[in-house]
Amino acid sequence: MTLDHRSAARLAVVQALYQMEVSGKGINEIFAEFESHWIGREIEGAQYKPAEVGFFRDVLQGVLTDQRAIDQQIDGALSSGWPLARIEAVMRATLRAGAYEMRARKDVPSRVVIKEYVDVAGAFFGPTESGMVNAVLDKIAREEREQELI
Repeated sequence: MTLDHRSAARLAVVQALYQMEVSGKGINEIFAEFESHWIGREIEGAQYKPAEVGFFRDVLQGVLTDQRAIDQQIDGALSSGWPLARIEAVMRATLRAGAYEMRARKDVPSRVVIKEYVDVAGAFFGPTESGMVNAVLDKIAREEREQELI
């Protein structure tokens, strides 16, 4: 699998987390839906890139398994007065996925995690939101991977 396949998996994770939040669907239903209908398919004229399915599953499952701890860490990294609950749902999904990777996927360099999720944010939002993702994930990287950033 190429790096492109991981980028596509990250975008799919953010979309899946968002869909779970707004629809109330469970993880098994989301896995089945994304793996059979979204990843690598053309939908309404948009071509979805092939994604590394194992990576997609790991990040999505990891976010859900550790969501309470991840949310607390993100809350701590956000500016005071802006708890995660006040953040828009797609942005929340982006931060959760990035925080999970920072915490659990030490095989992926922190700078790659930050860049990838800044790019995901850029697909949905403007530079202000992308900058916020950069700042929050940088703060989490300094907590989780201090030696990597020296």
